[in-house]
Amino acid sequence: MVATTEPPHTLQSSRLEKQERLFPIREVARLTGVNPVTLRAWERRYGLIQPARTESGHRLYSMHDIERVQSILGWIGRGVAVSKVGKILAKTSVVPVLSSIIPDELAQADYVQWQTQIKAALCNFDDVELGRIYGQVFSTYSLTVTFQDILMPLWTQLLQQRGTYGETSEWMMLDGFLRTRVLQRLFLLRGTQSLRVVVSAIDGQCRKLELLLAALYMGSAQVGIRLLALGQPFDELTLVCEKIKPHALVLFSNQAPTSDFIRRVNRLAMALNCRLMLAGDSADLAQESLAGSSIGCIGSEGVLMQQRLQQFLAGTLDT
Repeated sequence: MVATTEPPHTLQSSRLEKQERLFPIREVARLTGVNPVTLRAWERRYGLIQPARTESGHRLYSMHDIERVQSILGWIGRGVAVSKVGKILAKTSVVPVLSSIIPDELAQADYVQWQTQIKAALCNFDDVELGRIYGQVFSTYSLTVTFQDILMPLWTQLLQQRGTYGETSEWMMLDGFLRTRVLQRLFLLRGTQSLRVVVSAIDGQCRKLELLLAALYMGSAQVGIRLLALGQPFDELTLVCEKIKPHALVLFSNQAPTSDFIRRVNRLAMALNCRLMLAGDSADLAQESLAGSSIGCIGSEGVLMQQRLQQFLAGTLDT
């Protein structure tokens, strides 16, 4: 038997990384674009991340930690102070994803493999291969898992890395491809549903794909979605609803709500003849401010968004 010359802590660290798919801080910095100093500050000062440690004290991050870093970046990019991000993450991570019975670490490994294949197709600008992989993913997972756990994390990563040569073109290819496919699914959902819901984005507070996905999550056999175009004037929403006569109007936003926004939403609710609801990340942030009002907050998670929408609409047809 040949004896190894590697120090014991190095061997233990290597085995741990291989067994549990852990990454050193330098690799996390490369994957997320967040420098090691900031990662350590988020851990020590705010408790936002809790990496594992080797015997010698080196930090090792799991895929869950990396996803958490990406979530933190997303909230900061929407105007939320880093000191408040922990409270938001605690709220939004209470409900687990219900779409899979596969153990988390195995499911995550599968997600990463699919993302790697998609990234390779994007690097080669191969739309045929991208379409093939997309079809395989949908034949394996539910709609919410496909988008929330596989496609959109990659979309977000590419969006954040657009400063790198080639990344902008790859993101644009993926964004255009997904918008087309989501629009196709929305068209297939159109029918004679008993409940009509108008969905409108707050101008400048989300991207087109995010709005399309929200509409797709909300639609069902009972709920028909009428999606308004990006740039819809907020002050004309009352007029639009008077003409369409929906059972509910859902405002979608992924930015932190301001006090002025809360006031405008409350005024709009009083002027409408239908229920008013908020969706997207702003719904999670505005929930406390709107407590006790008639405005419903349906969140940003696909399954929960549909369930809460239907709960708020329950009994609408009988009134």
